[in-house]
Amino acid sequence: MAKQDRAVRTRQELIRSAATAFDRNGYALSSLTEISRGAGVSSGALHFHFSSKQALGSAVEESAAQSLGDIIALPPREHPAPLRHLVDTSHVLARRLDEDVVLRAGFGLAADATWMEDVTLWRTWRNWVRTTLTRARHEAALSPDVPIEDAVSAVTAAVVGAQALGRFDVEWSPEYALTQFWNLMLPRISAMAPAE
Repeated sequence: MAKQDRAVRTRQELIRSAATAFDRNGYALSSLTEISRGAGVSSGALHFHFSSKQALGSAVEESAAQSLGDIIALPPREHPAPLRHLVDTSHVLARRLDEDVVLRAGFGLAADATWMEDVTLWRTWRNWVRTTLTRARHEAALSPDVPIEDAVSAVTAAVVGAQALGRFDVEWSPEYALTQFWNLMLPRISAMAPAE
């Protein structure tokens, strides 16, 4: 059992080390030597768990997809309002992208021209936003004059942009940026917005 636990931990450390390297250097410039060193294991141990850097990239993306799935899970019973759930979930995703290198690297692979796989994380997020806005429309919480696809694009871009800008500007707060976005956006899309 101890051997099995150690193998699971080693695999997780390799995924984390790969994510750190991909996040810092991009996929193409990250070496297997750097990744194995970052995980504190030999190259042989890395190759025991992953046949290639491509396999490591896929594992990073799969782990990130699991994290995203946890974030966008069905709303709890005490959170029935779809627009509130959308706002809260966008903040959780932005915070987790800031804190979780595996999640951030998984999303980052989508923008990496050297990663040749079909990255679905942003598409998954966009589809969840669409589903949530559609639910809001059915519950008459979304203003009837708001085109759902326009709102989907705006919300997806706001989260992507807040996260991207936060990487390059230490004074930029994705959390604050999203709060400002929602302060502007929510009155526009909500059916409950006060009349002007």
